[in-house]
Amino acid sequence: MGRPLTRVDGLAKVTGTAPYAYEQKVDNPLYLYPVQATIARGRITAIDTAAAEACDGVAFVLTHENAPPLASDADLEYWVLQSDDVAYRGQFIGAVVAESLEIARDAATLVHVTYAVEPHDVVLRADRDDIYAPDHVNPGYPTDSADGDADAAFADAATTVDQTYTTPTEHHNPMEPHTTVAIWNHDGLTMYDSSQGVHSAKAALLPVFGLDADAFRIISPYVGGGFGSKGMPHAHNVLAGLAARMAGGRPVKLTLTRQQMFGPAGHRTPTIQHIRLGADADGRLTALAHDVVEQTARFKEFAEQTATPTRMMYAALNRRTSHRLARLDIPVPTWMRAPGETPGMFALEVAMDELAVVCGLDPIELRIRNEPERDPETGLPWSSRNLVACLREGARRFGWDSRDPTPGARRRDGWLVGTGVASSTYPAKRLQGSVASIRAGGEGRYEVSIGAADIGTGTWTTLAQIAADALEVPVDAIDLRIGDTALPAASVAGGSSGMASWGSAVVAAARTLRDRNGANPPAGAEARADMPDNPNESKFAMHAFGAQFAEVRVHADTGEIRVPRMLGVFAAGRIINPATARSQFIGAMTMGLSMALHEASVLDPRFGHVVNHDFASYHIAAHADVADIDATWIDEDDPYVNPMGSKGIGEIGIVGAAAAIANAAYHATGTRFRDLPITPDAMVPVVENLVDRTQ
Repeated sequence: MGRPLTRVDGLAKVTGTAPYAYEQKVDNPLYLYPVQATIARGRITAIDTAAAEACDGVAFVLTHENAPPLASDADLEYWVLQSDDVAYRGQFIGAVVAESLEIARDAATLVHVTYAVEPHDVVLRADRDDIYAPDHVNPGYPTDSADGDADAAFADAATTVDQTYTTPTEHHNPMEPHTTVAIWNHDGLTMYDSSQGVHSAKAALLPVFGLDADAFRIISPYVGGGFGSKGMPHAHNVLAGLAARMAGGRPVKLTLTRQQMFGPAGHRTPTIQHIRLGADADGRLTALAHDVVEQTARFKEFAEQTATPTRMMYAALNRRTSHRLARLDIPVPTWMRAPGETPGMFALEVAMDELAVVCGLDPIELRIRNEPERDPETGLPWSSRNLVACLREGARRFGWDSRDPTPGARRRDGWLVGTGVASSTYPAKRLQGSVASIRAGGEGRYEVSIGAADIGTGTWTTLAQIAADALEVPVDAIDLRIGDTALPAASVAGGSSGMASWGSAVVAAARTLRDRNGANPPAGAEARADMPDNPNESKFAMHAFGAQFAEVRVHADTGEIRVPRMLGVFAAGRIINPATARSQFIGAMTMGLSMALHEASVLDPRFGHVVNHDFASYHIAAHADVADIDATWIDEDDPYVNPMGSKGIGEIGIVGAAAAIANAAYHATGTRFRDLPITPDAMVPVVENLVDRTQ
């Protein structure tokens, strides 16, 4: 561990020999193309499939009228083709299965559907009279929190900030779309799937199909990105399974189009966040309140934990947070990279920047003054917390000391220039349920097996490094097997918990093997171990921290926005592989840049669908959007988090990035931006106002 080893799967990926789900070799496959609802709410009164069925090469058309029955409706997201109800526009209401994808897609246009249309509601507003408090927020946190008397503290505060911040609906858009190849034969159901967790996917789908555990297998060795959308199955998995059941043993291949990725595959909820900060004359927080309104589907609840980082980030004796939901006629939201922390820390960190301005303090100094000695939420000591070190190191590298705090005061060659900073954090946690087995293969080689996932993050490499260290052998002596429910169980690759969970199980298995057999086990010797309990989890608050810096330039005539520099400095325990770690940090920071300047799914309230449902109109950051992006970390020794001393790094890089850019945009223009994304049209009145002031 600690060496920047080249990815062991790199050659296979760049030469095209790493088989992703759709590329798995199967014999004589059929191809599925979904039929989707064109209304936002109602029911199907008739569905005419005759013209589609008459097309040469069409094997069959699947609808609610002929679909095999499912075994459980406990999760209505998976209750596919079981009734004539339409819950949202884009819902799968049928499928054409044919000898080629082209035939299936063409025939799907010939399926004629008539509906009984009902009024729909897809608009999120904070002033709705039907918002409600969920029982809990993802993944099980309390919905609300209250410590002290926030209202009284606000009344007594020397300085306050009271503002509302918004983030839009966002869609994940991994490079590889959602894909499933399903085979249903006498042995049961096998799925080659693009999944962040084959075992969690199997657990979710087993009751839906009513299968025994040994009759269902999911295989997913390579995944082309997920960002949370592949953390759990979605309706397309069930659709493919139903089709495979009717296909007479032939494999059925399904991949969602880019446009279909904006429907039943999940999204990040939009948020409306009201934040109040109260501080004394020295800028120390005395009160903090964070109230969030979000959306969920009418048929299934998902409550994002947006305000939870506010509960632990800064020292304030009087704190209050809340989450409220509106049930709408939309697909169900889901996890998206750093759910909760990403939108929540955008609002909190912009509010902190506003407080720094009001208090006349440097934004870094304000954060340092509000550094808590213990976790404000639990009262536990930190296993490690090096936010201040990240802020100071970032300031040194970024040249913060020479910063003029005056907003809108710098121009270079026609561009307004500003710099901004924001903090980042993410929980350092493990998920239960991981088991590893290690088998000595002779000649110093070891087979390490665990049903983990590599979603592009580097698991093939880093998990092998952990195993090699635990067994005291070279990395090339490790034969790693992952991505298959035939292997020992593993938790999902989500919540920045994968390596901490899987690595803990691998280390435990290695120790068991060596305890039983010594340092040189004979060929065939094998050991299996569950992820062990960590008693420190109840004794310490465990989080990763970081500091984000950004430079923003705004063209004084056109309002064009550029981000020439980004820097992230992180404290994330022991870095297992510096090369893959840097990729994760930079990738997440780029996604934060995309969030700040580009990404927004535009919903047409008349029809209930996302209109910019492709890469032509749903803009994401490209190489040209940032000239210099850098990520580094400080050395952090945390012996409490897990045997490796590591913390998850897949998500912290996006947290705070958008806030740093928004704060830099304020510093450049003197105008505060509280709504994402910050697009050129939002800048036009800003630069027009600047022109008016100079005339």
